[in-house]
Amino acid sequence: MNTAITDTLSIAYLEYGDSEGWPVVLSHGFPYDVHAFDAVTPLLVSHGARVIVPYIRGFGPTRFISDSSMRSGQQAALGKDVIDLLDALRINKAILAGFDWGGLASCAATLLWPERVEGLVSLASYDVIDVERQRYAFAPELESVMWYQHLFQHDRGQDCLQRYRHELCRILWRQWSPNWEFDEATYQKTAQSFDNPDFVAVVTHSYRFDFGNAPGEPRLAELEAKLALKPKIVVPAVTLDGINDPLKPGGTADHAAMFTARHQHRRIRAGHALPYEAPHDFADAILTVHSWA
Repeated sequence: MNTAITDTLSIAYLEYGDSEGWPVVLSHGFPYDVHAFDAVTPLLVSHGARVIVPYIRGFGPTRFISDSSMRSGQQAALGKDVIDLLDALRINKAILAGFDWGGLASCAATLLWPERVEGLVSLASYDVIDVERQRYAFAPELESVMWYQHLFQHDRGQDCLQRYRHELCRILWRQWSPNWEFDEATYQKTAQSFDNPDFVAVVTHSYRFDFGNAPGEPRLAELEAKLALKPKIVVPAVTLDGINDPLKPGGTADHAAMFTARHQHRRIRAGHALPYEAPHDFADAILTVHSWA
């Protein structure tokens, strides 16, 4: 386990491969952790990569440096954390790859600091929260899948996550990856990351901010304003959809216009936890982007 100190966080991260290898940052989502990439990392290392896998804010051993720091889970914070990690490790440019919150973090970092990004791999393509759009309803079949986001808007939901975080997150794993038969040991290996003291605050703030029900961190307002303009992604990218991902029914191939550099979209036979379910496909997407660089 390694630690990188930024202005906000002490970021815990795993590192694999040669320190002189081509750098790639793998970012996990909610409710997962670094172990989502356990089968991905050796595939990348065998091709010369330096692989960095951070615990995102609110997960595992990553900690806020100051008690007074806002426990924000907003997209600008997640994106800035990725760039701050690169700064702390003195990495000028890297390939960014992620899913769920990790895809959001990777996309936000790419949009806000494209000069720092060699290429992008993102589940759900242009994975950026349109906060204004989130104020209005989606189709009922999608709203029903988003039950956890509605729950977290209320103090009752925060209390539920506080009391039953392991049970609730296990339900999400099963619902989001209906064909993935993970065992309890696999789940428990990650579930301990949910015992981070800031987990509940960061998670609930993330979804409340997305719904327009919580303010963002003031110092990130300018970055959020830039994301709200829906800028296009200007670095090479491979985007992915899980065919069996209930959070993205129909997939995200229609996001293609948001990518102006070389871009390829792939549909993978998997659910939402794609790096777990299809590690070779996830690694191949990264290797493809690396070959374009």
